[in-house]
Amino acid sequence: MNLIINLVSLNIPIMKLPLQEPKFLFLLAAICIVLLLEILSLMGIHIPAPYGPVIFAAFIIGIGHSVLINGLKAIYKLKFSSINLLMTIAVFSAFYLGEYPEAAVVIVLYVLGEKLEDIGLENSKSALDELINKAPKTAFVKKENKNIPINAIAVGTLIQIKPGEMIPLDGKIMAGETTVDEAAITGEPIPKDKHPGDILYAGTLNKNGFIEMETTKFYTDTTFAKIIRLTFEASAAKSDTQKFIQRFSKLYTPTIILLALFIFIIPVFFLQLDFNLWLKQAITLLVIACPCALVISTPVAIYAAIGNASAKGALIKGGKYLEAMAKIKAIALDKTRTITYGKPIVSDVIPLGETSREELLACTAGAEIFSEHPLAQAIVTASRKEGFEPHQAEGFTSISGKGAIAKCLVCEDETVYVGKLEFIKEYHEINPEVEKIVEQLSNEGKTSVVVSFGKGVAGIIGLTDEIKPDSIVAIKQLQSASIPLIILSGDSTKATHYIGQKTGIETVYGDLLPENKLEKINALLSKFGSVAMVGDGINDAPALAQSTVGIAMGTLGSDTAIETANIALMNDQLSLIPFLIRLSKKTLGRIKFNTIGAIGVKLLFILLAFMGYSNLVLAIAADVGVTLVVILLSLNLMNFEK
Repeated sequence: MNLIINLVSLNIPIMKLPLQEPKFLFLLAAICIVLLLEILSLMGIHIPAPYGPVIFAAFIIGIGHSVLINGLKAIYKLKFSSINLLMTIAVFSAFYLGEYPEAAVVIVLYVLGEKLEDIGLENSKSALDELINKAPKTAFVKKENKNIPINAIAVGTLIQIKPGEMIPLDGKIMAGETTVDEAAITGEPIPKDKHPGDILYAGTLNKNGFIEMETTKFYTDTTFAKIIRLTFEASAAKSDTQKFIQRFSKLYTPTIILLALFIFIIPVFFLQLDFNLWLKQAITLLVIACPCALVISTPVAIYAAIGNASAKGALIKGGKYLEAMAKIKAIALDKTRTITYGKPIVSDVIPLGETSREELLACTAGAEIFSEHPLAQAIVTASRKEGFEPHQAEGFTSISGKGAIAKCLVCEDETVYVGKLEFIKEYHEINPEVEKIVEQLSNEGKTSVVVSFGKGVAGIIGLTDEIKPDSIVAIKQLQSASIPLIILSGDSTKATHYIGQKTGIETVYGDLLPENKLEKINALLSKFGSVAMVGDGINDAPALAQSTVGIAMGTLGSDTAIETANIALMNDQLSLIPFLIRLSKKTLGRIKFNTIGAIGVKLLFILLAFMGYSNLVLAIAADVGVTLVVILLSLNLMNFEK
């Protein structure tokens, strides 16, 4: 319940629980009622006859009818390895002995565990369906002068795209210039300037220019289509981890049934001993063999741990992913919006000649204030942060893909030139010192904005993507735990290596498209066996789906990445990952302890039953006692590291 409360209070569409579905609400209500009645029963407060059996039978049939039906089918088909068979026998046996609350508790908790396991996959599929629905269905073909379905557009067709439209197919620009947001494909946060001859990807956004492009791929072969297809394939390839109790039941269930028959048939029909005594011993054996503690030990521990994680901002889409975190041998991380904020900030202000820092920042900010480009806005923000109000300017002119020109009204009507080094070279001679500074900033993975006031270069402003302090903390913790870290980024190789140097991560790969990231994940899986992938964008979705555990940055991440991933970090704190690893190991340890303890008690009473010394009251008390101990120990995981 704590998990559900946390999910609802966060009000975020990560694990979309069907809280408006009547059946699910009924299940939650039934769990609360049955647990309350079980506690009252242990305190000696019982529902008076004949209402008790009727009420609990209604809960058992209403919630667990599918389990019972499958159990009866297993009996009919003689499928003795089915856990549903053992569940059915246990429920009927407990009911026969008058342990009605016990029978109801087992069935409702088992059904809840199965229900929650299915939710993650359903959400992942719905997210991909939504992604497909958002993709362009038509494109404006110049020759036809109308919109044509993209599945009817051949390679080499000339299509036109207006500002604000999504690019429908892969291709290259033939006419026009624009800025394209490629975050969906490369993960790069800064829109890229595009000119004739440049490559365009389907699924990216044309921000501000009218362009004509020639298609280079059929719609099924585009990078965008590959992302969708690879994610579906990777999700489908994930086989559910078989629960321990399900594996154990293949031997446990038929063995218990045979022992019960043996303990009844041999004494009664061969040794001519008391019929009622040995029938009761056989039933006692079935009761003590009831998988209450075994069935409950895993889901209660798992979802108590999930509730703890959700309270800290990490939402886990199923118990198998929490279990898998304990076995992670390496972690791959995206760079932008995962290790870094994904937003450019001014990192270097380098005045040259007689230009002061204030003049360089304030004058540049005055020109850039007219631009909506992220780099321009970062300079304006930096100027104001240092207390320099941007100078008033006029005559702003933007040269697409190069820079901008404006007249500063504060600095004696100076003309301000702001942009790339090549742009400034068109107006002024550039000395070697300037080129050396720009090259140095580039080697550090930074973007250079060169500024001139009409008399040579006045200064250079470097911008970078800031590393989150929490990322440094998480990386140090993971490295101290001897877990190898690998950066997989769609950003430039230089920028990616710079972040690797800053964070101490040695294995770094840049300039990766989604299929390249998927290839790297497959290689890491071959090398390490169990690998987690952390990312935030649509471009990370195939790698997230293919990895052992996919972890999405929730607040900044795309809906598709979040829904495809198995775990979402809603506060975008990487430091939750070391915590989740510790929590998962603690949870697995608790499950093993609970399971061994439960089996040990059962073996003891099985032995007593064979010796004829077991009795129903003691068996029931032991079974209920073990179940309660398992529940309490499992629920204690909610307080792990709080």
